[in-house]
Amino acid sequence: MKTTYAACILLISLCMYSPIVQGKSNLKSDSKERLITVDINNPKGNLNTMFNECVGAGRANEGLRADWQEQLAYVKKTCNFKYIRMHGLLCDDMGVYKENKDGQPAYNYQYIDKLYDFLLSIGIKPFVELGFMPSALASGKQHIFWWKGNVTPPKDYNKWADLIRNLVQHFTERYGADEVKTWYFEVWNEPNLNGFWAGTQDEYFKLYAYTVNAIKWVNKAYRVGGPSTAGGSWVPEMIAFCHKNALPLDFISTHSYGVKQGFLDEFGNTGTILDSNPMSVSGDMIHSREQIEASPMPNLELHYTEWSSSYTPADPIHDSYHEASYILEKIKQVGNAVNSMSYWVFTDIFEEAGPRFTPFHGGFGLLNTQGINKPAFYSYKFLNELGNTELANTDTRSWVCKNDRGDVQILLWDFTNTLPKDSVNDQAYYIRNLPATAKGEVTISLSGLPAGTYRLNRYQVGYHVNDAYTTYLEMGKPDQLSRQQTETIKQMNDGKPVSTEILTVKAGELCSKKLNIRENDVFFLKLVKL
Repeated sequence: MKTTYAACILLISLCMYSPIVQGKSNLKSDSKERLITVDINNPKGNLNTMFNECVGAGRANEGLRADWQEQLAYVKKTCNFKYIRMHGLLCDDMGVYKENKDGQPAYNYQYIDKLYDFLLSIGIKPFVELGFMPSALASGKQHIFWWKGNVTPPKDYNKWADLIRNLVQHFTERYGADEVKTWYFEVWNEPNLNGFWAGTQDEYFKLYAYTVNAIKWVNKAYRVGGPSTAGGSWVPEMIAFCHKNALPLDFISTHSYGVKQGFLDEFGNTGTILDSNPMSVSGDMIHSREQIEASPMPNLELHYTEWSSSYTPADPIHDSYHEASYILEKIKQVGNAVNSMSYWVFTDIFEEAGPRFTPFHGGFGLLNTQGINKPAFYSYKFLNELGNTELANTDTRSWVCKNDRGDVQILLWDFTNTLPKDSVNDQAYYIRNLPATAKGEVTISLSGLPAGTYRLNRYQVGYHVNDAYTTYLEMGKPDQLSRQQTETIKQMNDGKPVSTEILTVKAGELCSKKLNIRENDVFFLKLVKL
């Protein structure tokens, strides 16, 4: 149906669907009206796409699975991540290293080649995490995870350096120096946690020194960094060590998660609580940037190579519709402080605690094990569909962009931390059916639209909208999904537009759109000139 605009200001009510259930969804809100006012001829600049520079995955060996590869190809196509980072590249299940009876090393890269060939074939590059320790090179037997990654320092640092040098030379011969120059080499993972590194800080710095020198021996242009710590730790110390010892350092990497009660919960046995601090995660990232700027190396790149709402693979917030708005909230708050912000992880095919026994279990992934889109997936899909020019906009919970054709995209959300204070943890709260309370109205006013005919598609994520976990709950929460149940959940949460309109805009008119918004709703509007 075509709508003709005759007034100077036009108001199209894009009201939400009628709520399916009774309860909080129908409650009235006292919130004030929110205004998003944008002149499409007033650009802020190029859109900062640090959000899809990198994404995480569990371990390298999982990347040899057909279903993992299928899911990554899908996520690459829809979300366009440029790099992928994962644990376990040098673990025994990748068959990389052994020694003969005389202690002479032998190297084998067949599994790594299979994995990296696939990554590059779909247009995604490795963010190479160098770890964990091959057992034949390890100084001890301490390990982590179901798949037993050895976390001890090398028994011989020269043999470790030889392995790294040989591996990087192999990459150069197989893929070419120009390609490998575009990669990142990150030394180890979270060495400030005893579970991930059985050595001291000094021993980590020693490992870094041997590693960076081995890589730079192959090619000085290859990018190497660290310390890949949990919680933004060791940033000044890392820079000071490299500066004092004249060691190359091309980037800083570290991690942040948005829950309280410590770090590392590999088997999901500890209750977690979403941090009520409104600047959790993003505050860490901004602080790391400030530390770099105050250091002797003020221009270092900063890569947060892991981040999410929670550090455990058994936190149901990862499955909840609340996660979609949380992701957008944190990315928006961070702004230009980081060069990449790598979400942990793209898939629930993730076995730190071993194979998982239910289709939704609080896993980190954007997709569950059956490839069902979680609400979090749509945040990255919508971000990827924003145009390359960001428009000036004072609203703190939205982006308004345009592409080279002049089409306009509007991504907006509400973020509300609804977790009851100090009375319940994530594992008891986010497993529930959680209707969303109304938060009032949002009015979007666009000026400067060229006259013409437009198609307006509205997409949405929130309670009962692209909310696969709630669909699963209302299906009875089966421990196993049949093919039909899987397809039903996928079809009910497939990301199709919730409304489509054809609009005619006259020259000089101000176009206003009004939305009713609930807690943690995400809206994505695409205005395409026909």
